[in-house]
Amino acid sequence: LVLSLAWLGLVLGDQETKGEVVAKEEEEEKQDEVPSDELKEEDSVLILHEHNFARALSQHQLLLVEFYAPWCGHCQRLAPAYAEAAATLRNESSPARLAKVDATAQTALANEFGITSYPTLKLFRDGNRTQPLAYTGPMDAEGIVRWMQRRAGPSAALLQDPDSAAAFVSSQDLVVIGFFKDLGSKAAQMFYEVASEVVELPFAVAKAADVFQAYGLSADTVCLFKKFDEGRTDFPVDTMQGLDAAELTRLLRVHSLKLVMEFTSETSSKIFGAGIPHHMILFFNGSSPAQLMLQDGFREAAGGFRGKVLFVVVDVTGYGGEVLPFFGLSPADAPTLRLVKMENNRKYQMEQDSFSDVAIRTFVQAVLDGRVKPRLLSAEPPEDWDTRPVKVLVGKTFEQVAFDETKNVFVKFYAPWCSHCQAMAAAWEELGERYKDHEDIVIAELDSTANELENITISGFPTLHYFPAGPGRKIVEYKSARDVETFSKFLENGGTLPEEPPAVSKVPTSGTHSPSP
Repeated sequence: LVLSLAWLGLVLGDQETKGEVVAKEEEEEKQDEVPSDELKEEDSVLILHEHNFARALSQHQLLLVEFYAPWCGHCQRLAPAYAEAAATLRNESSPARLAKVDATAQTALANEFGITSYPTLKLFRDGNRTQPLAYTGPMDAEGIVRWMQRRAGPSAALLQDPDSAAAFVSSQDLVVIGFFKDLGSKAAQMFYEVASEVVELPFAVAKAADVFQAYGLSADTVCLFKKFDEGRTDFPVDTMQGLDAAELTRLLRVHSLKLVMEFTSETSSKIFGAGIPHHMILFFNGSSPAQLMLQDGFREAAGGFRGKVLFVVVDVTGYGGEVLPFFGLSPADAPTLRLVKMENNRKYQMEQDSFSDVAIRTFVQAVLDGRVKPRLLSAEPPEDWDTRPVKVLVGKTFEQVAFDETKNVFVKFYAPWCSHCQAMAAAWEELGERYKDHEDIVIAELDSTANELENITISGFPTLHYFPAGPGRKIVEYKSARDVETFSKFLENGGTLPEEPPAVSKVPTSGTHSPSP
């Protein structure tokens, strides 16, 4: 389970080589082929290439194109949902269609549209190929359909009278209505743009005076109606500055969450997608009536921190049990509280758990004010940690080994579940064997899911850092090939490769260094 690292979390097959005669014959056949602009489909998805791309743009008002690589696991996982969405739009006779391009074969198209990762989805409107719109919606069939529908038609329905407004408000648990006296105003147009992006919420607009009156409004306002918590949240439109699309989007996503979220498979994406910088978590045993009652004080404390801290309850006997190792917890530790700073996954803990609303509010505010130090996880070092070819570091031993001024230390930061880490494990062990008798070179590894460091934040796995001998607490990020010979060349050259000079930074005695994944 990967949670953004939040709360935690390709192999190309060899092609057969044909004989020279066969290859020559096939090449001659290819030369005789006349490129066609015919549009073909596969599971309702248009198959595009260099010769039919322009035709597809001219025939379809809205065309969402997936640039993919056949070997890409993310592309393979997207394929069924993408095909389902394509079929849905086609069956609705929508002006929106879906297409795909094998970017590894159609390199001219890939270069034209700056494709550097897979899958990349771009929306082409009205045949314009110079300014495609990046896809920003969910990667599931329903989300893709909604995202396209918002762009194919009005992104917000018009409510003509109080009755239609009331029906819209009661239609779902969450709805958004923009009240604008002039639907052609800049603020109203910005609202339509937000409605196009925030596809998880239904949007509508109203301009009639009696609809304004029915909801007690006299000025332009965006209202979020919900069937929980306070029931309604208003965002008045600033008469001078109008609406800021990014800020309105953020506010809608924050306030569409419940004041206290239960961590489940259905809510996890909302919890991590809300962009709230801190999470305050109550771990409890759902089978214990006494522990269930602790949620009352937790909820009381949450009200004053909306938007700054998201309060989350995790039942350790259910789905939430999967995240316990990330916190160094077991079900027996419930009930307990933790606060997580999302930008670096730092965890904060009370000296002694207290579940009253006053104690929780005081603790949260102290963390926000910077008056509480994080609690860093550390496993216990194995008895033979320093006798192995690859030294096994933990939080408690890292500092003394990595910053030993007499040693050059090369460290692999990994996660046990990481397939990329597993793929390079043998090479790392071989590297350890190769340098085990070198007095000034140490090959080491640290399980970053069980150990945390005060001055280094690991943002992806595996991450490789080189700590050169000498003063200055320097760190060199290794970003080259992950094979023994390249590792050795890097070490023999004192932590550098001529063809790719690594980025060097200085690790302070406090603070955080965040390398790229």
